Amino acid sequence: MGNLLLVGWKYIRAIALIYLCLFIGNTIAALLPIAIPGSIIGMLVLFVLLSWQVLPANWLKPGCHLFIRYMVLLFVPIGVGVMKYYNQIVDDLLPLVVSCLVSTLLVFVVVGYSSHYFHRERRISGQSPNQGEEK
Repeated sequence: MGNLLLVGWKYIRAIALIYLCLFIGNTIAALLPIAIPGSIIGMLVLFVLLSWQVLPANWLKPGCHLFIRYMVLLFVPIGVGVMKYYNQIVDDLLPLVVSCLVSTLLVFVVVGYSSHYFHRERRISGQSPNQGEEK
């Protein structure tokens, strides 16, 4: 019985902390003059608390594993919302597809050039340009 209470406490604590961060994020989003979703701000708050080690990660693990295990159920309302606006999506299908393709290609180009820039060969300081080459 004691082990069951301990496990239950761990789940309650983890979910309460996650929802507390969500509540803080929603409160901050309501106070900001720009439109940033409260859930995003809440995740940033949670990230800061974990990275500064204010919250131990093992306190959140049970709740995170529970949410990940049942993540498919969390997408049901989104799927219903998409079905609700099916006619509007079909009417605007071409702009949606074009914007997705253009943004994907833009990301490919930016990542490609950035990767090329950061992985280029560089001269080692203190070494002449021909010193590292084999003959």
